[in-house]
Parts: sequence; structure tokens; C-alpha cells
Amino acid sequence: KWRFIFAPLFLLVTCVAFFWWDLKGILLIVFFWGVWHGLMQTYGFCRIYDAKTGTFDTLTRRLDFAMCLIWFATAVVLSPYRLSDTLDTYYMCGGPFIPPSVVNLGQNIILGAAIFVSVLFAAHFVRTWIAGHRPNPVKLGLLATSIAFWWYCNNLVSNILVGIALFEVFHDVQYLSLVWIYNRNRVEKDSNIGGFMRFVFRRSGSLVGLYVGLVFAYGSVSFINAHLGMDTVKRILTGLVTASTLLHFYYDGFIWKVRERSTRQSLGLAGGTADVSLGGLLPGWAWHGLKWVGVFVVPLGALWFWQTHLSIPEVQRMAWVVADVPDGAKPHFDYGSALQKEGKLEEAIQQYQTAIQFNPNYAEAHMNLGAVLSGQAKFDAAVPHMETALRLQPNNGDFHLMYANLLQRIGRNDDALFHFEAGTRLKPNSPDAHYSYAAFLVGVGKNEEYVSELRTVLRLKPNYPYAELRLADGLFANGNLKEAEGHYLAALRRDPELTVAYNNLGRVYLAQGQISQAVVQFSEALRRNPGYKEAEENLRVAKAADAELFPAAHR
Repeated sequence: KWRFIFAPLFLLVTCVAFFWWDLKGILLIVFFWGVWHGLMQTYGFCRIYDAKTGTFDTLTRRLDFAMCLIWFATAVVLSPYRLSDTLDTYYMCGGPFIPPSVVNLGQNIILGAAIFVSVLFAAHFVRTWIAGHRPNPVKLGLLATSIAFWWYCNNLVSNILVGIALFEVFHDVQYLSLVWIYNRNRVEKDSNIGGFMRFVFRRSGSLVGLYVGLVFAYGSVSFINAHLGMDTVKRILTGLVTASTLLHFYYDGFIWKVRERSTRQSLGLAGGTADVSLGGLLPGWAWHGLKWVGVFVVPLGALWFWQTHLSIPEVQRMAWVVADVPDGAKPHFDYGSALQKEGKLEEAIQQYQTAIQFNPNYAEAHMNLGAVLSGQAKFDAAVPHMETALRLQPNNGDFHLMYANLLQRIGRNDDALFHFEAGTRLKPNSPDAHYSYAAFLVGVGKNEEYVSELRTVLRLKPNYPYAELRLADGLFANGNLKEAEGHYLAALRRDPELTVAYNNLGRVYLAQGQISQAVVQFSEALRRNPGYKEAEENLRVAKAADAELFPAAHR
């Protein structure tokens, strides 16, 4: 019972701490433990199906385990998507560089081992078939479909998140069905189980619906977390969800022991050994603790130390990933993005072009390449790449806005207007999208629409001093002096260093005949920026007007 007390506390504190300080090591641990959990679940199902047909021999069990282990590992190691993502996280943690020769050697060894194990498995299958001990066909189907689908999700689905989600659905349908059967049998056979467990796991269609509803309620936590605007809360919730995921993996590791009689009875299987506990030189809890130190504490501690003491620049990290995984589109795209951030545009162009060679339908690579070419004023070369990106992802609001900015630069304002409207329609709650559209509108002389867009920006993001400033400018141009004054003051409350706002507020006061207040604002603008020529000229005009109105005061 102590595992159910201390394990949650330990994992909860660890996961929240790692996400709070943005330490990436926990991501690698969760990934590798998740792969292990997936292959062990498949292996466990194989043992359950064999148990139903009375197949208990050691060689069959070991070959089942070897098939699950080697093929789940092979799918990850040979996947350019998953391997590059894993290496990126590893290098993000400050891990030492793994030479490409070592990566290639490891891939060849694992592939060779997979082929060797498969040959042994097939030979054993033929031998047992000839001997009259036919394996459970359901087990063979499960093994084949699980490995094939795992391979598909890792190697043929380019979006890693989609691949994970697909296999998790496949995994969860199996797992949750087993949990229902297991706990329903426990409720029927063990009178000591009561309370909520006995209520939920009864023979009732409505309770099956409740069970599924509870599963979806748990899944909704991640969805809600993804749409939260508060970073602190998101980090805590992500830590909680990660801890619950690790607890799921952990508890499965000692609850699902098919060899033990209590587990078999709950699964509707006969036989099994008595429930066992580890013995030997150390008590069971000590052995269990040592395993935790070896597979969790030491690796996580090393990853924490590397990240906090041996941080690697992003460009270097991405270069290492490309060296290790040169045949995938995503590593080259990520390397290009890092180079673009550093201003190394020619090198970024080469990486984006390489990514497109591997995947001609890589929309993000086309768009980023177009953006870099546009930044170099190579507009004719940029346009086709941005058009390709939009053809591939017509509902991407960011793509429409980036293309609109390019069209504006080359004077195609009618086309730019269409894409700005599309971008803001697809991203109605983005203040930056509306601000970009507003900047375009003022440039083409649509001042009323400009003011309207800026009002939308401030509704979405009230603390936006530049939007306050631009809205005040638009209102001033329309002759709404009093409202313009209010927005200039609001801009200065939010950013007192906004020198241009002092100058423009002074112009509003000057237009309203409040000359002394105008002088104060122009003087403040010059105090903050002595080289501000426009404010200097406005101050001269204001003082001249003041002298004309009140000549006695200037004698």
C-alpha cells in the first residue's frame, strides 16, 4: 500500500518541478517509459491469449517478449520523425553529441536483431505447429496488427503528435476494455471491494457509459490546458497530467502480473502461481527502490545536470540533429528555422530547400522559405513558395497574413486585402492579426476601417500601448480630438517611455487651444529624446502661439 502513497507524491513533485523550471528531461523519461509501457501491454495481451489456450512454455513467452521489444524499438530508431524529435530533446537537455557513425551502427544492429528475432519466432511457430501445439490465432493477429500500427504511426505519419494520438487510441481501446473486464470480475468475486469501485464496475450498460465518460473527462484536462492563457497554471496542469501518466505506467508494472493467481482470476483465467514477492539479500521494498533509482532517478538527474550546466545553443543543437538524421524533412526544417532566427539567411534557405526535397508538401518549409526570400527582397522567388504553402494549408491564418504582407510590399494591394481579411477571419481572437491588418488599412487610406480594427485589437488585448497610440492617431486624423486625447493618455499610462505619444498628445492639446498643456507635452518629449526634431518644431510653434495670445506674459 505504501506504493500508492509515496509514488504519487514523488512523481507529482518531480513532474511539476520539471515543468515549472522548463526542464526537458522529464519529456524523455515519459517518452521512453511510454514506449516500454506500450510494448509491455502488447506482450501482456499475448500472454493472456496464450493462457486461454493453455500455452505456458518459457520459449514462447521469451520470443513474444523479444518480438515486442525489438520491433517497438526498431520502429522508433528507424523513424526520421521520431528519432530526430528524440535527439532534439536529448540535446536540449545538454546531452553530449552522438556521432552519426554511432547512430548508424545502432540502427543497423537493431534492424539486424529484429530480423534475427523474427526468424527465430517464425521457426518456433512452425515447430510448434508441426508438433500439434498451435498458438492462439488471436494472439498472432494482435502481435501483427500492434507492431504494424506502431510502425505506421512512427514512420508514415509525419506529424508526431498525430502519430502518438493514433496509437494511443488503438492502445486505449484495448487497455480500457481489459480494465473493465478485470475490475468487473474483481467486483463479482471479491466481497471486500465496495464503494465507488463496486458501483461503477457492475453489469450495466449505463455504467459502461459512465466509465467511458470518466475516461473522456480525464482526457479533457489536456484539452483545457492547451487553451489556457495563464502560463503558470499551464505548467502546473501539465505537470499533473504527466505525473498521472507516469503513475498509470508505474501501477501497470506491478498490477498486471498474469503469472499470479489473483490476476488470472480477475481476468477469467485458470491456474497461476501464488502471488509472489521478491526475496534475496535485500527486502522487496529495497530492490524496488533500487530499480527506481536506476531507471528513473539517475537518468533524470543526469538530464537535469546537463541542461542546467551544459546548455547547447539552438543552432548547434539542430546541426547535430541534422548530422545524425540527414534523411528527414523535419530536421532540416528545424535547422533552417534556427538559422533564420540567427540571421544566417543563405544557410537557412539551403536547409528549407533540402526539407522541401524530402517532402515537397511541407507547407511550413515553403512558407518559411518564402519569408526568408521576401526578407532579401527576392519577391519573385518568394511568391510561388507562399502560394504553394497556402494551397497545402488554405485554412492557415498565419499563412494568409504572411502572404498578405508580401503582396503589400510588391504593390498588389487588392490581393493583399483579400488575404488580410482571410487571415483575421481565420484568427478572430488574435490581436496581432488584427493589428497587422490595421497597419495595412492605414497604408491604403482606409482610416475608418483602420480605427475599427484597432478597437478590436484593444478589446482582445487591453494592455497594448502601441495599439492605443495608433488608435489615438487614427481618431486624431478623423477629428475626434477628445477621444484621441483619452487614448494617448491610456498609451502613456501603460508605457510612460512612449516618447511619440507625448508629442502627439501635445498636438491634440494645441489643436484644442490648450497651449500651455501642449508646451508641457512637447517639452517632456524633448526631455526624453533631445534629438526629436518634430517635437522641437512643435514646441517652437506652441510657444509662438502662446506669445501671440498672451504677449504680456512674454515681455
